[in-house]
Amino acid sequence: MKSKKRPFSKAEQTAQESIYDAQKIAFSPMTFQAVRIAWKRGLLKGLDKNKDGLTPEELSESVKMSLYGVRVLLESCLSVNVVAFQDEKYHITKTGKVFLYSEMTQINMNYNHDVNYLGMFYLEQSIDNAKPEGLKKVFGDYDTIYSALTSLPEPAKSSWFAFDHYYSDIAFPSILPHVFKNNPKKIMDIGGNTGKFSIISANYNTSVKVTIVDIPEQLAVAKTEISKAGFSKRIDTIHIDMLDHSRHLPKGYDVIWMSQFLDCFGDNDIIEILKKASAAISKNGRIFILETYWDNQEMDKAAFCIVNTSLYFTALANGTSRMYRLSDMLKFINSANLEVVNTVENTGMGHTLLELQLKKIDLVNQIV
Repeated sequence: MKSKKRPFSKAEQTAQESIYDAQKIAFSPMTFQAVRIAWKRGLLKGLDKNKDGLTPEELSESVKMSLYGVRVLLESCLSVNVVAFQDEKYHITKTGKVFLYSEMTQINMNYNHDVNYLGMFYLEQSIDNAKPEGLKKVFGDYDTIYSALTSLPEPAKSSWFAFDHYYSDIAFPSILPHVFKNNPKKIMDIGGNTGKFSIISANYNTSVKVTIVDIPEQLAVAKTEISKAGFSKRIDTIHIDMLDHSRHLPKGYDVIWMSQFLDCFGDNDIIEILKKASAAISKNGRIFILETYWDNQEMDKAAFCIVNTSLYFTALANGTSRMYRLSDMLKFINSANLEVVNTVENTGMGHTLLELQLKKIDLVNQIV
């Protein structure tokens, strides 16, 4: 793997620049909400349509919001370069246009507001207790968010799935040739969620059979989607709690697939899951892991989004997992007596695909 510039490697700042950056962070909950409302309520769209700019009075009339509300929102947006102010008129900036036209930015905003915002108040408590206290306070008495997903209130439910699918599904077309290069007959999709990868795989190869492993709440949704797609005979489902390390996976699979799954677990649990997966593959089988590692990104903006997603896992998801570094995952893989035989970088949205096999000594033992 080629070496990359380390994320967040920046030139030294002046004292005043550092102080300003600190204040931006201190007031970020306020500016987040101001920009979100300006986007949702049409203020940014109104400015985008009027190239000569609008006065607060004109925009107030256009969007049917009080002049007071327009003024406080625009002034906050001005402070973070979402709008500009010149000759008593407001204009949209390039940053403002991102909120109007970037699907990724809109998905991130909705996800953080609808799913994470209130729960983040309990981040410190979640760290101290190693439990998702934000989830319990905001959405109900669940141990993890995964059993709650199908029961989340709207718009949290839609925003969660939009975020999850946007960052995983986009990579599937480019990685399918790698998964199917050895013409696997049986694939296990661990953490299959709503069944998207399994359905895409069944479409890609007309003879492959897929088994989805997940929790009952997710399998219920997956079964519905599988039936709609007409693959009930080639895609089956089994419920196995991957945190129950006494439970084994069925054996004899050519491929085991895990997409953005291992980041849902703590360090030691990942090692145990990988060991469990290694026991389930055939002697020439492969394990594929698709993840976004923050230390393996080409751009700081990608690393920024990824590393801060860890806080969702802390306060809302499970209280113990995070978005890992590639160097972390390689250590886990080695501890599970597996080795990387192929790496595909910069696919999808900054994803890295790792292809694993049993270490050679374990291959010999398995054959014997």
